[in-house]
Amino acid sequence: MSKWLSSGLRRDVCVVVASEGDPTKQSVKRAIERKNDERIRPKRFNGAVNKLEDAGIVEREPDGVHDRLLLTDAGEQRLREHREWVAERLADW
Repeated sequence: MSKWLSSGLRRDVCVVVASEGDPTKQSVKRAIERKNDERIRPKRFNGAVNKLEDAGIVEREPDGVHDRLLLTDAGEQRLREHREWVAERLADW
């Protein structure tokens, strides 16, 4: 598995961005917090988004006072590969 997906938080960010189109950074954070029933410290969340951006997996698109997050083509490909890997592992479950 590539390094960018070694973090569960980074995987969750990618999944939410893919499933919601071009969500705001804050709406992605809230969706993950609801899923985990746990608050994510802003510094930790921003660090995860920054690492994804540095790796070319997500892009930020300024939209007024909010940043929207988008998966890059590379991000979409990596997420597809991860989905296939999970499906293979759980095929007989």
